[in-house]
Amino acid sequence: MAAALLCAVTGAASAAGSAADAPKTGKSQIAIANPSPDADSRSKVLRTRFVVGLERKVDYRVFAIANPNRVVIELPDVTMQLPAIDENKPVGLVRAVRAGLAAPGTTRIVIGVTQPVVVESSAIEQDDKGLSRLAIVIRPAGSPMGGPGMKGFAEPSALGAAGLQLQPPLPRPAVKPTERAAKAFKPIIVLDPGHGGYDSGAVKFGTVEKNVVLAFSLVLRDLLEKTGRYKVLMTRNDDTFIPLDDRTKYAERNRANIFIAIHADYSDQGSRARGATIYTLRDGVAKNLERSAKGNAAENVLSAEEIDTVRKVSDDVSAVRGILADLAERDVEMTHERTGMFAKTVIENMGESTPMRNEPDQQAAFRVLKTAQFPSVLIELAYVTNKQDASNLQSDGWRGKVAQSIVSAIDNYFSHEIARLPF
Repeated sequence: MAAALLCAVTGAASAAGSAADAPKTGKSQIAIANPSPDADSRSKVLRTRFVVGLERKVDYRVFAIANPNRVVIELPDVTMQLPAIDENKPVGLVRAVRAGLAAPGTTRIVIGVTQPVVVESSAIEQDDKGLSRLAIVIRPAGSPMGGPGMKGFAEPSALGAAGLQLQPPLPRPAVKPTERAAKAFKPIIVLDPGHGGYDSGAVKFGTVEKNVVLAFSLVLRDLLEKTGRYKVLMTRNDDTFIPLDDRTKYAERNRANIFIAIHADYSDQGSRARGATIYTLRDGVAKNLERSAKGNAAENVLSAEEIDTVRKVSDDVSAVRGILADLAERDVEMTHERTGMFAKTVIENMGESTPMRNEPDQQAAFRVLKTAQFPSVLIELAYVTNKQDASNLQSDGWRGKVAQSIVSAIDNYFSHEIARLPF
């Protein structure tokens, strides 16, 4: 989660060892885009380019989040150089920079920003000495991407910001679209087909829940992977029983960005009940989870690795518990809000491809939804107790159509300006 925030660093920084014997890194920078004279007032809020000097090329992920507004970069534990910044004097959209060990082998950089932002671009570059650096460009949420309002990035003399290394971005070498797609960060989607093995789930009209939800999940997986925008994992891809808690733990261990449990419904009302339902965690349970995170953050929200990291940072865990509790509470609250946002877009998109229950947005205390780490929904595709629904569940054409609507929902979620992750 946020153990990285316990260790703040600025300027030249090394993951290990002193600055004198640390490996060489690329230059760090913060640069601001100049608005053109005819730019509208919205465009005058500047895009900002943030550069981290690195000892070598690494895999990374970067995303923007709100409440509080910040940009998070996660990368391997390497020697790096961060730009120095006075927290009382924001540079463009950047007001603060902090970094530290998020978990063994993983470094997290947290960039405090002055308002909600999106990540417009990110790439590993080389500076004029051939050294590596990670460059990201952020812009205000709601502002146009690039556009006529931007003239490029300001030189230091135009900013008057002493001590900051500022320069225009280096031209990027031509990269094939296939190479760019292969290197880009991809959000991790975990699909959880319900039941399996000795647990058949609901059975009616020759429709066995464990079989149809697995078949549907495989179609959804293939469609998501075909976009090239996501990494898709499944809790099961054959007729195997997976305990409920293991399903969530699998998603947490793989650092999922979204968790989708796939089920089929059953009703004692027989054929009268029909349509899809989207379940999220009941508000009361979510509030309890939030309070639990606030009161006992290390044990209830942090992973074992993160707890170990906290103990390495300070011998007195109680000294940092207050910080962790605030961060844990925020993370739980934000996850709950994002879950609601994702559920809404799933309902909107699925409603165009299949019948929905009269009130499809439902809440429950399902165990697989009890996580503080990522948005989670449980989709009841249809009722096995309704003949038409049962027929749909076994139809390849229906599966493809509905699965595509969920792909569209996921696309919409990740294109949302606050939830967005760069592809």
